Amino acid sequence: MRSPAPRVTLADGYSISRIVVGAWQLSEGHTPEKPRRKVVFEAFGRMADAGLTTFDCADIYTGVEELLGEFRRCRAQASPTVQIHTKFVPDRDSLPSLDKPHVERIINRSLKRLGAEQLDLVQFAWWDYSVPGYVETALWLADLQRSGKIRHIGATNFDTPRLAEIVEAGVRVVAHQVQYSLLDHRPENGMVDFCHEHDIHLLCYGSLAGGFLTDRWLGTEEPGEPLPNRSLTKYRLIIDEFGGWAFFQDLLKTVRGIADKHGVSIGAVAIRYVLDRPQVAAAIVGARNDKYLQENLDAFSLQLDQEDADRLDEVLSRRTGPGGEPFGLERMPGSPHAGIMRYNLNRG
Repeated sequence: MRSPAPRVTLADGYSISRIVVGAWQLSEGHTPEKPRRKVVFEAFGRMADAGLTTFDCADIYTGVEELLGEFRRCRAQASPTVQIHTKFVPDRDSLPSLDKPHVERIINRSLKRLGAEQLDLVQFAWWDYSVPGYVETALWLADLQRSGKIRHIGATNFDTPRLAEIVEAGVRVVAHQVQYSLLDHRPENGMVDFCHEHDIHLLCYGSLAGGFLTDRWLGTEEPGEPLPNRSLTKYRLIIDEFGGWAFFQDLLKTVRGIADKHGVSIGAVAIRYVLDRPQVAAAIVGARNDKYLQENLDAFSLQLDQEDADRLDEVLSRRTGPGGEPFGLERMPGSPHAGIMRYNLNRG
C-alpha cells in the first residue's frame, strides 16, 4: 500500500499536503483549451486520494474558483477532504480607490464561487507599490478573518520590506506564495530569513517552471514563438535570466544524471530540491490532469545526498540570474516579464 503523501502544519490545527495542486492551467487566461469537467474531477479525485488534498487558485483565474468549488462539492462524502487556497488580487486600476466594502465584495464572491462558509487561506497580492494602501487592505482582510469569512491569511509576490510592513501592522501571515525553483532563487535574497524569523511558510510556485524542468525538454532545440501557453511564455523568460537555453540544457543534463542515480524523473528531482529549501512548506505543481501524478509523488521518497547537492551547486554557481527580490522583475515597468502580466482581471 502506498504511504500517504506527507503533510506540513501551517498553523495550529491546519495542515496541508507538501505538494499543492495548482489550478492556473485551468484558467481561461492560461490556454485556449477549455478544461473538461469530468476529466478534471476524476484526475483531481485521484490526486486527493493519493494525499494531495490541497488545491491552489485565485479570484483572477477565470472560471477556476467555480470549478474547484464544484469539485469539492462532488467530494463532499469522500475521504480525505480537500482544501482550497485562493487569492485576493485587486486590479491595478482599482488600487487608488480600493475600500473595505470592495474587499468584502470580492471575498464574498470567492465564498460563493467556492460554495464555502469560510475560505481556508486567502493570499493577498498588490500590483503597484507606488499606490499606497496594501497595509490597510491587509488589515481589512484581518477584519474579515475575525468575522469568520477567512480562516488564514497569506501573501503572494510581496518583497521583504512590504511584507514586513504588513506583519508589523499586526496581520498574522501564515504563508507567502513565491516563485522558487532550480532556476529562480530570488527568495534567498532576504525573504527566506524574514519568513523564518516570523514563522511564515513559503508556498512555492514554478517548481517545474511551467514544465520546462522535466524530461520533455532535455536535449531539445530552443523553442520559438509563439509558445502554446502563458506558463511556458513566463518561464522561458526566466531561463533567459538564468543563463540562456544552452546553459539550461547543462542544468537538465546534471539533473538527469541525479535522476538516473535515484531511478526517478527530472521533475521529481526538481520538486525535491524545492521541498528541501529552508522555510519551504510546499511546492505548487500545476496540473490539468494526473498524467504525472506518480512522478510527482516520487519526490516524497527521494532523498538527495551530498553528492547530488554538490553537483547541483556546481551548475547553479554559474547562473547569471534572476536577481533581486521575488517578483521584482515582473514589477519592473517596460521589462519583458512585466509585459506578459495581466493586471485587471477582476473587472465586473
